[in-house]
Amino acid sequence: MSDPLLLILAMDHRDSLERELYKLTAPPTPAEAARIAADKLLIYRALLDAAGQLPAGARAGVLVDEQYGASVAELAQHVPTLDLAMPIEASGHPWFQFAFGDDWRRHAEFFATGNSKVLIRDNPGFDESDRHSQAETLSKVSDWAREAGRPLIVELLVPATDADLASVAGDATRYDAELRPRLTVQVIHELQDAGVEPALWKVEGLEATADAREVARAARRGGRDARCIVLGRHAPSERLEHWLTQAAPVADFVGFAIGRSIWWDPLGDLLAGTIDEAEAQRRITTAYLVYANDFITARAASAE
Repeated sequence: MSDPLLLILAMDHRDSLERELYKLTAPPTPAEAARIAADKLLIYRALLDAAGQLPAGARAGVLVDEQYGASVAELAQHVPTLDLAMPIEASGHPWFQFAFGDDWRRHAEFFATGNSKVLIRDNPGFDESDRHSQAETLSKVSDWAREAGRPLIVELLVPATDADLASVAGDATRYDAELRPRLTVQVIHELQDAGVEPALWKVEGLEATADAREVARAARRGGRDARCIVLGRHAPSERLEHWLTQAAPVADFVGFAIGRSIWWDPLGDLLAGTIDEAEAQRRITTAYLVYANDFITARAASAE
């Protein structure tokens, strides 16, 4: 039997949300924080509207932070048909840091999460000492996740180094197509060798199905019981739809975790006063279902 699809609406954004959407230049006031939290509840309501429209074999999930999404987490943990995942990392740092410092375990175990998530940036061309320190910390998180029964999601971003970009004449699209798949596989292997063993690798979209197969093969290396999902990276809809349709035929790609591509524009229009909450909620529901349908349809077509 094939794995059930897991279609996550991600809204664990914090630093980028404050700066880029809400245009905050200082720590949020209580009123500003309350507005962000209220908007995350709106996104959650939109997800609930969409979840009931998914076909059998597809499950909705929500990835939300404690800082602005504690109310969402409190509600979601009591919905048996919804998967709840929460981040462990602090937002807005180039290398992994815990969101709550030495108190991270207590926070990570407070809600009844199905998965805990860490976001990392890595590239074989980055500083070796920083890479080793990050991998060592992640190995400890991986051990904790296994012992605590909170399967780990590793969200892996592989940014280009200056040398990478120079080798493709500064073309970021060429980097994505020509270099990033191989570098992603290499980073996964190296993290596995360091003891990082997630249940899910949340990876950037891949331009070809063959590349998705290679990344999935890396996740499963040595008989590991790991799968992959596609992240959104706030990509334009046509780019994201392409990534989904390329990954969907690969059995070990079991879904996605998409955030800003779904809710950023509706929230921006809501903040600008050009739409009301009901319209923002409707647009978020519709956008989520479009991406869900893209993945589900491409998956079904590959099985025919």
